[in-house]
Parts: sequence; structure tokens; C-alpha cells
Amino acid sequence: MLVPAAGSPTSNTVGSSPGLNRTAGIDIAEEGIYRPRVGLTQHPLSEAAAVLIGVGAFVVIVLDVGWRIIRHGTVMAHEGAHAVLGSLLFRNVSGIELHADATGATLMNGGGCLGNVIVSFVGYVGPSLFGLGAARLIEFGHVAAVLWVALFLLGVLLIGLRRSFGMITVILVGGLVFLIGHFTPAGAQIGASYGITWLLLLSGVRRVVEIGAGSSDGANLRSLTGVPRLLWALLWLAATLAALAVGGSMLVLRH
Repeated sequence: MLVPAAGSPTSNTVGSSPGLNRTAGIDIAEEGIYRPRVGLTQHPLSEAAAVLIGVGAFVVIVLDVGWRIIRHGTVMAHEGAHAVLGSLLFRNVSGIELHADATGATLMNGGGCLGNVIVSFVGYVGPSLFGLGAARLIEFGHVAAVLWVALFLLGVLLIGLRRSFGMITVILVGGLVFLIGHFTPAGAQIGASYGITWLLLLSGVRRVVEIGAGSSDGANLRSLTGVPRLLWALLWLAATLAALAVGGSMLVLRH
């Protein structure tokens, strides 16, 4: 969701250290501490394993107990998409807020009508777009890189956050991603990368179904274009379903 920046006349609401021996890809410290090393590229999982992780992610997204947690990551991607595109369009992004009810706001100075429409629209496809990017990395064999790219983006998001509930959730998610990427073996990192990707692709669809037609972004788009909220929600749904189909095929169909 985009909201007016304070003091802005026009704005919109959018929402390896010494002494290590290397054996079989694992650094073995003299003190007996094991640190996993992962190469630049990794073999993608089999089709069956990719589908199994996808089914697990689907169950998490569908069940309310899982969705109450995952939706906080979804709103991070939503507001992050607003902020990234706004910055690319040379808007002054003055801050991002993430709330305890899994809603958020991105504050930036206003601009032209077309730019406002694009920035307003991108929020609800943000999780799906990030999911597509992650699926592409996996398809190219840079599976574990998904974790480090996610950590980098979370760091950028943290820098842009205003004081809000998001400072807790972003730090917690970033810490978890760091622990997985730094302290777990390659198999766990690969599985986590697939899981993050599936969750992004699937959560984009659920978020649109849950709130798309009644969203503040839809209201903003209606005021900018006169097009009803329902049509914008249908466009979001079509885009997120298409991203799920394309991203899912990247994860499951090995080339």
C-alpha cells in the first residue's frame, strides 16, 4: 500500500580461516567445528522432491495457522516491490511500515499518473515476481544463492523501514535465513531455497484472493483510472497465477 509522505504535496498510498583442512566439500576446524561449504552452483532437486516441497508449501499457505506467519513475509515482498519500483522511477521513498496485522505502507512522493498506476499495481504481484526471480536462479543452478539474495533484499528493506512491527519480523526472518545459509549443509540450503520460492509464488495468489478486491491499492487505482477495484483484483489474480505456473515449471521441469 502507498501512503502520502509527510510534508509531500502529492503522494500516493501503495501499498575459511587458518588451520582448516578441506575434505569432501566440508571445512574441518582443528577444534572439531564443522562449517559447510557450498559451491557456486548446485544440482537442482529431482522433480519429485521439488513437487513434495511445493505441496508442503501449499499446505502451509492454505492452513490459517501457517498463513498467519507466512503473510508477514508476503507483505514484506509487497511493500518491497512498491519501494523498488518507486525508486526505479526516481520517486523519493521516505519510508516503509509493516504492521502487526500483516498490512503495510510505502511512503513516497507523488509523480505522474502513469507512474502512480504502475507503482500501485506492482504491490500485489511483488511476491510472485520475487518468486519468479528465485525460480530462475534455481533453474540456472544457483540454488543456494536464493538465500543470499533474500538476505540482501531483507537488509535493504530493514534500512528503509520506519519504526514499526516490521523491525521485529524483518530481523527475525533475516536471522533465520542467515543461520540456514551459514550453518547448515548444502542439502538443507537447497531445500530452504525451494521452500522460499514456492512460498513466494503461492502466497502471492492467496494474498490477492484474500484481500485484493478490497485493498487500498485497488481503491487508489480506481481513483487514478476509474477502473473498478474488482477488475484490478482479477488482473492481479491472473498475473499471480501465471507466475505460479511459470515459476512452478522452472522448479519441477528439469532442463
